[in-house]
Amino acid sequence: MPWYYVAYFFGGTFLANAIPHFASGMMGRPFQTPFAKPPGKGLSSSTVNVLWGAFNIAAGYVLLFRVGNFELRSPVHAIVVGLGGLWIALVSARGFGRFHGGNSPGR
Repeated sequence: MPWYYVAYFFGGTFLANAIPHFASGMMGRPFQTPFAKPPGKGLSSSTVNVLWGAFNIAAGYVLLFRVGNFELRSPVHAIVVGLGGLWIALVSARGFGRFHGGNSPGR
């Protein structure tokens, strides 16, 4: 497996992670970020979420388009990015589900 697939996986992770933060911030809703107190559990302002979402988009861009030779039409590249997005989506669903009425670990 080429080393840059790791960058593509985490590029997909960052891009998927941008969605809830950017959307929550644009709707004016607070949401958990690493900057909240306690980190990941407390709520951050909508402005912090927009900025965190924008950072995630930028990080995803760098990992996809500045590392290796990413080709969106390559099924392997697209699958690796998709797996990164799916991974963070599942981790987030389990983690944030405890705070927002979704499924939580152990249920």
